[in-house]
Amino acid sequence: MIAPKHILGTFDEALGSLRNNVLMMASLTTRSLENALNGLHERDDDLCATTIADDEEVDQLEKQVDKDGIDLLLRFQPVASDLRRVVSAMKLSGNLERMADQAVNIARKARKLNRHPALPEESLIDPLREHAMAMFKDSVDAFVREDIELGRGLKARDKTLDEMNANASRRLIERMAQNPEQLRGYLNLMFIARHLERVGDHATNIAEDAIYAAAAEDIRHQPYGAAEV
Repeated sequence: MIAPKHILGTFDEALGSLRNNVLMMASLTTRSLENALNGLHERDDDLCATTIADDEEVDQLEKQVDKDGIDLLLRFQPVASDLRRVVSAMKLSGNLERMADQAVNIARKARKLNRHPALPEESLIDPLREHAMAMFKDSVDAFVREDIELGRGLKARDKTLDEMNANASRRLIERMAQNPEQLRGYLNLMFIARHLERVGDHATNIAEDAIYAAAAEDIRHQPYGAAEV
């Protein structure tokens, strides 16, 4: 569902600029997560360092989105759907910034792991990576396209990601008992799995805000099944 053009062209321009900055943040955050995870998979410290260095750009964009969003609210005093779209864009930028922070956390854990021989258990991260990154992409798509049904589906997928994280953690704890000399490595893998689970949480938040912007429906704190009714 695409919003009809606002009667004030200058409002459309301001909102378009705001959304463009949010989408730039989404692109940078995607790149940071991919770099961090590839730094782990490929044992490439340079990719990890790039992730950490790029975080400043995401932080600055978040500040710009907040500034522009507040200015837009003060200048145009939008109501109803227009107000929801501005506020949702600003909230989305906050979730993107926190996702980028998770990328930095992953990069730092990956650098620690890269100092030692690779652990076979690193493969436990792969399914979580695929699931979390797909959730991230679809949450942004739900926001851009105002796709309510796509957004609704994120809650159930987040529950699946939570279960995947719990299963990976259980297996890593078992390996700690069997191979205690690798305890630090297993702990770092557990932290990385947890960071990916948090990416899923933020993706779910974005989807909730997308639904609120498009349909004025607040599905926060609902059981995941209730959101699909």
